[in-house]
Amino acid sequence: MIPIKNVYHMLSYAFQVLQNQGYRSLATEDFENVADLCAAILCKGVADQIRQGIGQAYVRRTESMSCPRGQIEMAQSIQSRAILKRQLVCSYDEFSVDFEMNRLIKSTLLLLLHHDIGKERKKTIRTLLMFFTNVGEADLNHVNWHMQYNRNNQTYRMLVAVCWLIVKGLLQRQENGPLRMMDFLDEQRMCRLYERFILNYYRKEHPEIYASAAQIDWQLDDGVDDRLPVMQTDIALTSHDRRRVLIVDAKYYAHTMQTHFGAHTLHSMNLYQIFTYVKNKEVELQAVPQHEVAGLLLYAKTDESVVPDGTYRMSGNRISVRTLDLNQEFSEIRRQLDCICGEFFG
Repeated sequence: MIPIKNVYHMLSYAFQVLQNQGYRSLATEDFENVADLCAAILCKGVADQIRQGIGQAYVRRTESMSCPRGQIEMAQSIQSRAILKRQLVCSYDEFSVDFEMNRLIKSTLLLLLHHDIGKERKKTIRTLLMFFTNVGEADLNHVNWHMQYNRNNQTYRMLVAVCWLIVKGLLQRQENGPLRMMDFLDEQRMCRLYERFILNYYRKEHPEIYASAAQIDWQLDDGVDDRLPVMQTDIALTSHDRRRVLIVDAKYYAHTMQTHFGAHTLHSMNLYQIFTYVKNKEVELQAVPQHEVAGLLLYAKTDESVVPDGTYRMSGNRISVRTLDLNQEFSEIRRQLDCICGEFFG
């Protein structure tokens, strides 16, 4: 089981705003479960947003009114018989706090009140909800999480992401009783957090290399790429002279290896995928002198007795398989990630 403090560290790299001074005190708190940790982050973020001013957006309204405003909906006016009351149905845009992001935050705060978090945290949530009196509620079972961000609502990006963790974690629980780690953050959600954590760790801690979630082009003989899938890497680490590239596939599985008649082997699809990435990137860099492309499957360590660990030479390229132990002090996690970078880039 991953210590809750390490989940905070992973979140702080996934969302850089958590490394700001106001959030650092959370790293020293003791949390009973991950829901309580996410609740603390959300409360702090919402409180900061309230101090800056709750966001507003243009919301489309449609209603009957005696004094026309905006666009007159004649068909609806006739169907609703508003004309008989000397009214017209009008549609107009209103600049309001009652828009989708605020509704999502309010509904998530209300959801937290009914779950296993501390009494003081619930008291804080009730205080925050007073500022959302004019905001409606969202249907948390049907939220469009692919929201559009711009300069005016950029501060909501982390808040919405934490709401996503809370909503998905709490609504999909099947049992009663205290929250456990895997009740709240299942394999799919931990995988996304794990990928983003590693990517942003290298971005922040290793400026001597370029870290990105780059796409790799298919190296085709005839240029025809109809219906070929996009090759989207989790993490691509590149030296500044672009001669050395390490492609990292971050994997968070309950079972890191597959078994067949008692024999433990690597997940074949993972190996095929990283090999394909490496070989296509190799062809792309063939004009670059003294280049090197390598691949790394980086699994999160589980409680299994057999874990993947090894380096292979495949058609001239190095393909490595490692495990990252998240169940230890964060300083040791740092050391493991730094060693991976040091071994390849020196």
